[in-house]
Amino acid sequence: MEFIKTNMKLDAKGLACPMPIVKTRKAMKDLDNGQVIEVQATDRGSKADIKAWAESTGNQYLGTIENGEVLLHYLRKSSDENTIEKRFENVISNDQLSQKLQNENIIVLDVREEAEYVFNHIPNAVSIPLGELENRMTELNKENEIYIVCRTGNRSDLAAQLLVSNGFTNVFNVIPGMTEWSGETASIKG
Repeated sequence: MEFIKTNMKLDAKGLACPMPIVKTRKAMKDLDNGQVIEVQATDRGSKADIKAWAESTGNQYLGTIENGEVLLHYLRKSSDENTIEKRFENVISNDQLSQKLQNENIIVLDVREEAEYVFNHIPNAVSIPLGELENRMTELNKENEIYIVCRTGNRSDLAAQLLVSNGFTNVFNVIPGMTEWSGETASIKG
């Protein structure tokens, strides 16, 4: 079933973060300015990830249509001068965060999806998935140092940019995130 006329379709079904964004970034290079791509994904977190990525690169996120288990994301390529991808500059390593955890005045913000968080997270980390952050940032104290983690550092980069654009100043992106976290973790007991 074709929903919207597009210039390109990208199959990212079955891929987890960050792969839908990686494939989208590569495919966007083949589009002309103003053309539209449909990204087909099954990763529920891809909705927030692709929207945030598009905004951070200057491309236009048009919307997402759910077609059963498949999310159809629509993006329009902006002119090349608008598509310089911003990377958040305040970065710390997993080891540096591990040392900082001794300080009770810091917040570890986990922006992965809830299912990722419950099975493996840093103890006392606050869980606010990237897609909910814009509506829930009032739950965070702007005075605290906030260390943002995700699986690989991509969603946390986008979250850090969002917080800073909303007046947060003590924000750090933790690289490489939970994929290589060797510190203490907590999870639901199943």
